[in-house]
Amino acid sequence: MIVQDVQEFKHRLKKEQRILGIDYGEKNIGIALSDTRRKIATPFKIIQSKGMQQDAISIIGFLEEMDAGGVVIGFPLNMNGTEGERCRATRAFVKHITLLDECPVVLWDERLSTKAVEDCMIGGNMSRKKRKKNVDKVAATYILQGVLDCLSLHSE
Repeated sequence: MIVQDVQEFKHRLKKEQRILGIDYGEKNIGIALSDTRRKIATPFKIIQSKGMQQDAISIIGFLEEMDAGGVVIGFPLNMNGTEGERCRATRAFVKHITLLDECPVVLWDERLSTKAVEDCMIGGNMSRKKRKKNVDKVAATYILQGVLDCLSLHSE
């Protein structure tokens, strides 16, 4: 089920369940995973897209394999805050996930996340080849960490 905000998302999770973070793209899907305390996001893997239905099945498999109870998915709003074609594709993908599993899913504004990640990788002198290979899962980590930080702020 799609939840409207991070607090509702938190209340629907079971204690000590991990969270999956997703950077959804037409070609590749970056996946990150939280720790059980929901403090740290870690890059998990990149899968090549095989169509929304098959991709959703893969995500459900990762949820089960990693004992994750919810999904954070980057929502690629336009810079002016409007929804474009990529947002529609992301919503369609989320619908496939929610038809297969009742886990909570929250959409997280991902504007400039890939740019921030690429700048960080460049600053770390990572080669272009390594950046290209890792950018999707690191972007998923950046997205997930944003939610984890928000959860942490609201729990204090």
